[in-house]
Amino acid sequence: MNHVPQNQNRIKTFIGCLLAASFFWLMNVLNTENYSIKLNYPLEIEYDNSSYVPMQPLPRRISVNVSGDGWSLLQKSWLNFNANPVVYKVLNPNEASFINSTTLTDQVTELFPNLHVNYVVADTFELSFEPKIRKIIPIRIDSVGIDIKPGYVISSVINVSPSLISVDGPVSLVKTYPDTIRISVPTPKIQGNYDESLPIPLPVSPLVDVSHRDVFVSFEVAQFLNVPL
Repeated sequence: MNHVPQNQNRIKTFIGCLLAASFFWLMNVLNTENYSIKLNYPLEIEYDNSSYVPMQPLPRRISVNVSGDGWSLLQKSWLNFNANPVVYKVLNPNEASFINSTTLTDQVTELFPNLHVNYVVADTFELSFEPKIRKIIPIRIDSVGIDIKPGYVISSVINVSPSLISVDGPVSLVKTYPDTIRISVPTPKIQGNYDESLPIPLPVSPLVDVSHRDVFVSFEVAQFLNVPL
């Protein structure tokens, strides 16, 4: 009748010994040098974004292979999910065509004072920037092409708002935009006052910011009266 409690005590003793052995093994491992691990960290490319535009997506993460004692590696692994980004500064975007791996490694080393940085791998080491420019483009209405119903005429000034738009982006793309934008009124046989918002016919590019994509056009229409002489 006493065999069951004795067996339970033996199991508890065995589990206790196993836990104690695991704990001492873990402590021994964490205090051992020359372990290595790969950590993923966010990367922030810092440049003068008011004057330059990246022509391709910038790398967002890096893989860092570091070595050191178990405690330091474990700490870095735990804090990795909430890590501050590694900041790589591009001082001269005009001449920057790649990330300098030596400079990047030096910056990463500052974040790991207790570890040895073996190497750093970014998503891509290629960089491409162009100067950013702004172009002001006037908006004009194709008044000759407005289809007015016979017997009616435009009896007021043709209002357009905005009359100017701005285009910001890399110089190679902005130069392809027209010097003047002409808007056609698509409505046929107009016989009443007109006020519509019309799309501005410009290409869409993620690298180019356009101040307005629509323009408001309005004018008055009156019936033409033939007065006999």
